[in-house]
Amino acid sequence: MKNNVFEGQIIPINRDNVDTDIIIPKQYLKSIKKSGFGPFLFDSLRYMTTATLDSTEEREKNSSFILNQIPYCNGSILISKSNFGCGSSREHAVWAIQNYGIGVVIAESYADIFSRNSYKNGLLLISLDKDTVSKIIDSSLSASSYIIKINLSTNSIILPDKTNISFKIDEGYKNRIMNNLDDIELTLKYKNEISEYEDKIKKIRPWLFDND
Repeated sequence: MKNNVFEGQIIPINRDNVDTDIIIPKQYLKSIKKSGFGPFLFDSLRYMTTATLDSTEEREKNSSFILNQIPYCNGSILISKSNFGCGSSREHAVWAIQNYGIGVVIAESYADIFSRNSYKNGLLLISLDKDTVSKIIDSSLSASSYIIKINLSTNSIILPDKTNISFKIDEGYKNRIMNNLDDIELTLKYKNEISEYEDKIKKIRPWLFDND
């Protein structure tokens, strides 16, 4: 993101109910490093055979899958239909999307746990109505390239034909992404208030701080 603007090629995943096992299969959940999952995003659809996190051999790609086709393989904005991220609660699904280089997901709706994991990790989720999502998917599938701009400052999306689409976003979520804040950094914004509260409690209940 530059100047609060995401710009990139659309990756259309033209289906409802894309679950987390499709996004990152269970055999890749052993690591909790938050990195290294990009090569395994949509693994069961991208490749003809399975692998492990430690695999080094090159696998045959499924040429019919969108991520193995130009220009979508170079995309950075994913779009899908309803109930994206359903299934298990694995946070790895968000990590895999981000590790691949995708900074924004657009869909009609999202599973609750996936939404919370995305919020926690700073992945921007945008919800649009069914007709608009279908229009973008269909247009991106029929074009040699389909690059859109998302301006987070103005809550707007600009399509290649200059159509301007507005979207809604929680202000706290927006601030978190625009300022690249994690849970700790958000908490530290209130460090003065926290210190004042601790000093107050020390006076009221000093025995709580007695190391003896």
